[in-house]
Amino acid sequence: MTDARIPTKTTVSLMGDYYFGYGDKTTNGYVKMELPLLPERVSLKLWFTTLENYTVTPELSIKRGMNGNLTGKPNGDLYVQTRISLLKERKNAPAIIFNSTLKTASGTMFDERRYFDTPGYYFDVEFGKSFYTKSKFISEIRTVANLGFLVWETTGSRQNDAPMYGAKLVIGNEKWKLDNTLSGYWGWMHTHPTYGFDYGDAPLVYAAKFTILAGYMDYFAQYQYGIKDFPYQQVRVGISFPVLPLTPKGEFLRTANN
Repeated sequence: MTDARIPTKTTVSLMGDYYFGYGDKTTNGYVKMELPLLPERVSLKLWFTTLENYTVTPELSIKRGMNGNLTGKPNGDLYVQTRISLLKERKNAPAIIFNSTLKTASGTMFDERRYFDTPGYYFDVEFGKSFYTKSKFISEIRTVANLGFLVWETTGSRQNDAPMYGAKLVIGNEKWKLDNTLSGYWGWMHTHPTYGFDYGDAPLVYAAKFTILAGYMDYFAQYQYGIKDFPYQQVRVGISFPVLPLTPKGEFLRTANN
């Protein structure tokens, strides 16, 4: 989830992740870029996982059917998203942004159950509204809601469909901000038709992200906890910065003049 805003400048984020829990320890890099085609109106967003390095226990390898492999170095799928502002935020109305997202099948090591060698897509709508205070410590409180629909092809060409949802609360000022996010989806493949076991098809996760806004560069750290059907925890650190040469020319000139 974002904070329901489309940036005015092309923004790149570089992150490092560490996942642990349920017999799986994984580290990876994570790259994200958002290019505003029409600043604050329409943007193109790309993100992918790279340099992944995992280690699993023998028990988990057997349960997943990983052919006895306990370690590996795959690369993740590329996601391509178009974001469109349907309504600008006003005094008595929230910002509304529509997202259309495609998941490619570019991930590797499918046989080790790291990624699906199949496509997927989702559509979602974000609603965001800020409330401003007179306090210097917390000058802005922003609420964000997200509703969408996720579709992806699973093993055996079976299609899974899932409503997706999320809520975010952001507090902070011009120097820092703290995001609190609760999000998940609800797939239909809950129970195996023959054996009756639970697929774990309705994950719910909580994430807390602290960001230091240091002028040109933003620095952030995040902790994510799987509440249901996602038995892993995540620690993420990263940086985010604008890239003016990749920012649309008209917006670059307007920003320079201001």
